Amino acid sequence: MRTVSYSAFGKASAVLELADIEMPEPTENEVVVELRFSGVNPSDVKARAGRPGMTKPAFETIVPHSDGAGIITSVGSSVSKDRIGQRVWIWNGQWQRPFGTASSHIVLDQTQAVPLSDGVSFEVGAVLGIPGLTAAHAVFGHGEISGSTILIQGGAGTVGLLAVQLAKWGGAKVITTCSAQDIAHCLSIGADHAFDYKDTELVSKVLEANKGNLIDRVVEVEFGLNIASDVALIKSNGIIAAYGSAKSLNPHVPFFEMLFKAVTLDIILIYLLPLKERLSVISRLNQALSDNALTCPIAKIFPINMTSHAHELVESGARDGAVLIDVFN
Repeated sequence: MRTVSYSAFGKASAVLELADIEMPEPTENEVVVELRFSGVNPSDVKARAGRPGMTKPAFETIVPHSDGAGIITSVGSSVSKDRIGQRVWIWNGQWQRPFGTASSHIVLDQTQAVPLSDGVSFEVGAVLGIPGLTAAHAVFGHGEISGSTILIQGGAGTVGLLAVQLAKWGGAKVITTCSAQDIAHCLSIGADHAFDYKDTELVSKVLEANKGNLIDRVVEVEFGLNIASDVALIKSNGIIAAYGSAKSLNPHVPFFEMLFKAVTLDIILIYLLPLKERLSVISRLNQALSDNALTCPIAKIFPINMTSHAHELVESGARDGAVLIDVFN
């Protein structure tokens, strides 16, 4: 099978290599998926570049990326043969294992290959693993949201755009923040109000948009930078669902203020989501897709021999949607 892999940390152009390797046979509960697209996420490029304190990758050779979509071509002995030919999307493709989705094929446990309806493209399927599940869990992780107000910080990012749509579909009033140039787009996909995240009067404007009421739930992309406004805006017994804090990894937490609002801080690392909860948010995603309530923006698709360029684009942050690899081109 054709793959992109690396054996050392470093710049994408220096360490990513295109190679053909032998495809393993599926074990008892595994399936073989012939992939169409592989999704490139920030966690993928950070893992390839190397994290603080790590001197070498966890495995001798790593085929990166956890997201993808394709067709099941063969199955293990305990898997129904009816699954052969099924369109699927992948979650946790390269989590704690060496071989991910930057490849023509992937072999993995059958639970990690989720049926993809005929009306949903493989391109969209390749966005559902990390961005889709993160957005769905951030919005619905504590139950129904109909009638509530949700603030989505960073509504123009891949996760943010999905969260805006899911929250609107779920019946919430949706307020989001984004850059000034993205306000119109956020409004067009369902946000009731959108504000420039740099606005010095952001807190008062959000409150005004919510008729003076505090917010039920905050979906947070930059917890460290936004914690002061989040705590000011969240209501008593409200929830801050934080899936990122890249620009402030060890923030000061105003515990006293949070204590006297009894705020729930829900820190999300979607790789570790228990299976029962994961199946619940998968069901939400599938239903939203079935209801045509969810579009997944694709910024650019690269051929597999330009995977390093895809990594560089994700690292730059200068993208408007997901970045994919076409594993057959």
